[in-house]
Amino acid sequence: MKHLRIWKTSHDSGRTVVFWAATVLTLAFLAGPLLKMALTSRMGGVAAAFADRAMLGALVASLSGATWATLIGLLVGTPVGFLLARKEFRGKALIEGLIDLPLVVPHPIAGIALLLVFGRRFFVGGALASAGIQVAGAEAGIVAAMLFVSVPFLINAARDGFRAVDPRLENVARTLGHGPWRAFFRVTLPLARPWLVSGAVMMWARAISEFGAVVVLAYYPMTAPVLIYDRFERFGLEAAKPLATALVAVALVVFAGLRYLNARSRRTRPALP
Repeated sequence: MKHLRIWKTSHDSGRTVVFWAATVLTLAFLAGPLLKMALTSRMGGVAAAFADRAMLGALVASLSGATWATLIGLLVGTPVGFLLARKEFRGKALIEGLIDLPLVVPHPIAGIALLLVFGRRFFVGGALASAGIQVAGAEAGIVAAMLFVSVPFLINAARDGFRAVDPRLENVARTLGHGPWRAFFRVTLPLARPWLVSGAVMMWARAISEFGAVVVLAYYPMTAPVLIYDRFERFGLEAAKPLATALVAVALVVFAGLRYLNARSRRTRPALP
């Protein structure tokens, strides 16, 4: 038995070393380019990026667009996630595949598809334009593009969250006199909240980084990724690098804050009625 324990310990140690080596290599691959960009950017250039009115406007467009897209995603994606978690019906696998489709479609193609629907030549875009709602080339187009490419993250997280909640808890609330809506909002939704918050964080992060769909559907007003690409095309790498570093810094601060809120949400257990 002693030799068996020594053999298992040595093999466990070897596996741990391999796994740590893979972790270090992955982190170096992910963080290395960003650290290189940050370390080679002049602090004066990064500070000037935050004082650049065009960059500030682009940051506001990115942050507001991602926030609106996430709020809309929560509103429409939460019921979809609940339906997929609790109901069995014909064609469910097809619907789940369609929901994941934006994750595999190249995003410039997504932008072209959205432009074909929301452009003035199609009846949806024409009807919205007649009602005074401009999508293509406007803030609404930014939100639409961000929503299209990022809402699968929220729907999938909502589905997993509602699937993890025991339906019997909601049935108990129903026997205590709660209606279906009150049972949903008082029991099911609070218990699924950690998954919803996590999905919303991932959706927001994905939305703020979107470039391909946004640049096709709404080049103007420029979001931060579009402005950085424009500066890179017009003036080269040195002109784009401080702006890119500034965007990474802002996104990192906001994302860390959202991750903190998500961690608190997971630690807090909602009180059942």
